[in-house]
Amino acid sequence: MNRRVAYTRGGLPADVLTVTEEPEPAAPERGQVLIRTTAFPVHPGDLQAIEAYPGKAATPVPAGVEATGVVEAIGPGTRVASDVEVGGRVTVFPQPGAWSQWIVADADVVVAVPDELPDEVAAQMLVNPLTTVMLRREAEEHQAFGYDGFLVQTAAGSSVGRLVTGVSQFHNLALVNLVRSERGAAELRKRFPDVPVVATEHPGWADEVRKAVGGRPISAAFDPIGGKLAESLLDLLTPGGKLVSYGLIAEEPISVHTSTLLNKALTLRGKHIGRWLSEASAERRASDVATAKQIALALQDQFDVAATYGLGELVNAVEHAVRPGKVGTVLVRP
Repeated sequence: MNRRVAYTRGGLPADVLTVTEEPEPAAPERGQVLIRTTAFPVHPGDLQAIEAYPGKAATPVPAGVEATGVVEAIGPGTRVASDVEVGGRVTVFPQPGAWSQWIVADADVVVAVPDELPDEVAAQMLVNPLTTVMLRREAEEHQAFGYDGFLVQTAAGSSVGRLVTGVSQFHNLALVNLVRSERGAAELRKRFPDVPVVATEHPGWADEVRKAVGGRPISAAFDPIGGKLAESLLDLLTPGGKLVSYGLIAEEPISVHTSTLLNKALTLRGKHIGRWLSEASAERRASDVATAKQIALALQDQFDVAATYGLGELVNAVEHAVRPGKVGTVLVRP
């Protein structure tokens, strides 16, 4: 049997997700690859999509978009990358229904896993690194940094936030990290002792950021939270600066007065991995996937695993994935 995670209506994932059983998939057809899943990540974005699902589905909707596993078969006449082979380790994204024991994936979303990467990193090899690549390009295309501009990011202790920090250090981009608590700030300073960290639980945190940049402009900000925190970032940005929003953790809108936009000529952009999928050309996607693999290889120690669960512990897994203070990604081994 094949056990698969699915849902038929929107709502709290712990309430609406179920593990269904179905026959094991048949042999893959042309253009398909059969994969035995070894691990998949529970991304907060996955859970937000489940909560926002409209109405009631006539048939169960398979959950998940990213997983890692082993190739069991390749469809006849299927063209795959030269390093994808039967018995080899691969990661798939975007693959609807990735939260499953078996996956029949389109060949063009199957990416070989370097031998140096353990399954725990391979399961996170694409979505978060690709988000990091997308964010960096968004700032660069706006020419947001100039020669002396700073980047500020919120949720810097998150999986994406740590990768952004690592990539920024590699490219010598000036950065200030924001986290919610002083406890989180202390942890991040241990990882990246050369990068300033400010805890937003301090009433004067915005002044701490200004002090950290030492009078240099704050040209760009990355924010997956929104709401009041994003409004404060707009105040910190230099004229001509850019706020890139890539998440909606806060259940509140971003309020901005028109005069702020007019007087400071700010740019507000929304980006997420779904936009990357729809907007990037095939060549750009292939290039970005190659870069994502390089990030995974170079920053393996930043791919923390918060906890690992089995399919029978799915409720615990999805609850842990959104737990405040969580460090790392929650994985499920089906």
